[in-house]
Amino acid sequence: MQKKTLLAGFALLGALALTATGCAGTDSSAGGDGGGDDVVTVGFAQTGSESGWRSANTESMKEAFSTENGFELIFNAADNDTAAQIAAVRDFINQGVDAIVIAPIVEDGWDDVLQEAADAGIPVVLEDRTVSASDDLYASWVGLDFKKEGVMAGEWAAEAFADTPTKMVVLEGTTGSAPANDRAEGFDEAVKGTAIEKIDSQTGDFTRDGGKTVMEGFLQKYGVDGIDLVYAHNDDMALGAIEAIEAAGAEPGVDIQIVSIDAVKDGMQALVDGKINYIVECNPLLGELAAGLVTDVLAGEDVEKEVYVEDQTFTQEQAAEVIDSRPY
Repeated sequence: MQKKTLLAGFALLGALALTATGCAGTDSSAGGDGGGDDVVTVGFAQTGSESGWRSANTESMKEAFSTENGFELIFNAADNDTAAQIAAVRDFINQGVDAIVIAPIVEDGWDDVLQEAADAGIPVVLEDRTVSASDDLYASWVGLDFKKEGVMAGEWAAEAFADTPTKMVVLEGTTGSAPANDRAEGFDEAVKGTAIEKIDSQTGDFTRDGGKTVMEGFLQKYGVDGIDLVYAHNDDMALGAIEAIEAAGAEPGVDIQIVSIDAVKDGMQALVDGKINYIVECNPLLGELAAGLVTDVLAGEDVEKEVYVEDQTFTQEQAAEVIDSRPY
């Protein structure tokens, strides 16, 4: 399988303006005066609108697959319901779209519908998350290296706590999703052999409310003094954990340290404020690259099977330097 890493910092993707509005369940934007046969109809199956990262990702996709760029976008957000997402893809196939883009909620269960798309001659590009199905059932994937994100978060924790005995709880992403699986694996790999002990781990489904609820349970079970570190698979869950820690009368970032992944605006502000201690970026602005892949595939050009976008990491000081200039 070919791999290609693209250094996609703000010089490459930051120019995308997040101008489209709304992340509600389902909508479509007609090609209108886009030029008849020149309009490319694309069905985009999004996971939902569970986080600030997801909202920024949706707007990036809508901007890239706009009427002005020669596309008719049929958008569906499945509210993190895998069966609904697969049904949406089947609907795209029945409508005879030119191409399909999917941000898969979970990795498994995609073989049949991807085969149906292939049988119908409709190319599929995966965006953000991956699938366990054979890679000959989709044209390309564009996204982030989730395992590397976990490794970078774990490397910070290993250095920050060194040989100090540390009780850690984990706020997992959606069970069965690629980022949850890979971020857990990468982090565990990086802290292996350290004095960091994972005492509990539960899913918060990548949502702020989920993170708050799970963290409340951890605090009730272990107490403030029984938890030294929170590893959150995304910023929204970390922000929920902050609310729970503060409600328990403790100081997030001091009494209980937090390492998170995403680097969305609210998360970065919490980092600047000292409530989060370290953030690994997961850049959501994938629309321009996804649209380029769709265009190339439909033109019969060879494309890389995997297109990686490079992530950054941020300390409190680094976040303060860039927060005002970030597009998400």
